[in-house]
Amino acid sequence: MSIPVTELEQASFCQLDDNLRSKTLEEEFKSGVKWQKVPNRYLKMSPEEIDFEINRMKSIIGSKLYILGHHYQREEVIKFADTTGDSFKLSLEASREKEAQFIVFCGVHFMAETADILTSKDQKVILPNMAAGCSMADMAPSEDVEDAWEFVSSVSDNYVPITYMNSTAAIKSLCGENGGLVCTSSNADKAFTKYLESDKKIFFFPDQHLGRNTALSLGINLDEIKVWNPFKLNGGLSEIEIKSAKVLVWQGHCSVHTRFNVDQIEMAKNDKNAKIIVHPECTNEVVSNSDYVGSTEYIIDVVTNSKSGSVWGIGTEINLVKRLASENPDKDIFCLDPIVCPCATMYRIHPAYLLWVLDGIGAGLVINQVEVDFETRINSKVALDRMLEL
Repeated sequence: MSIPVTELEQASFCQLDDNLRSKTLEEEFKSGVKWQKVPNRYLKMSPEEIDFEINRMKSIIGSKLYILGHHYQREEVIKFADTTGDSFKLSLEASREKEAQFIVFCGVHFMAETADILTSKDQKVILPNMAAGCSMADMAPSEDVEDAWEFVSSVSDNYVPITYMNSTAAIKSLCGENGGLVCTSSNADKAFTKYLESDKKIFFFPDQHLGRNTALSLGINLDEIKVWNPFKLNGGLSEIEIKSAKVLVWQGHCSVHTRFNVDQIEMAKNDKNAKIIVHPECTNEVVSNSDYVGSTEYIIDVVTNSKSGSVWGIGTEINLVKRLASENPDKDIFCLDPIVCPCATMYRIHPAYLLWVLDGIGAGLVINQVEVDFETRINSKVALDRMLEL
């Protein structure tokens, strides 16, 4: 196993100012990250040209098209979405959409996979840029997770696999096949409780911080939580450690949320007397020093419904923070990290890519369809259905 390219590229779009306006695709190609090739005509198109053409294609395709936009998308993309949300909300929206033939998911690859699992066979799920992966999901390759699960199961038959929504379909399938389920940041506590109350142990993938924060919030002691290091033989754990642990967490993380630290929190509190709200993908040190912790939808709800004049330091992706600030001008809302670092994989959904796949639909071509194979789809659906039953 090696460090994912998506992790190495994460800082490519970091900058000191908060001007995240899109450049031409030709200019953004100079960032040095991996981009999917597109026809040359899209490289030099101005934002105005792209906007005009996207609106024109949306009108032509009509009700056969449904565009989903994740909260972390840039403004120039999300404004074209028919609905917005976090990964799970958008996948549910896709599953409820029966009229549209084409579901264009402006997010990252694992989200499009989940949408494909939850939609009908007649619907086609499209990802505008196939290079839009997820560094966290890439930290848990299916073959490594399968090997780890096989070893842990041989040591103790009391473990159940749980995977975060931010994982590949193959990992979701493994969980479904072995009595486990999928969870989101908003229902991870319910997922953990379901099995812990039955005296089961949990092997959680791929985000160690969400797994650790959830376990600690439920009263699990820190020494009962062990980290599985995929770079070490047997995860770097002895059989005794595996048997004595209550929760194993895969050594993965979100490159965006691990940028936040306690110094940033203290500065926000001291300088602005701000309330601090962060995502549970942050480290436990950050979570423990925050006033509020919760999912993307939770953060939006708390900040939006807070009193006028309130001050908020937020620990999550910058595009969402900027959007909240714009939508709540009566409040002082800012990102805890002074260096502006958008999610580098989400940021690869440039408006030109959206136009490219819409042009394809208009011409009778399906570009960048995301398809999950039958067996993986079946077992992944089992894991997702178990989550819905929580």
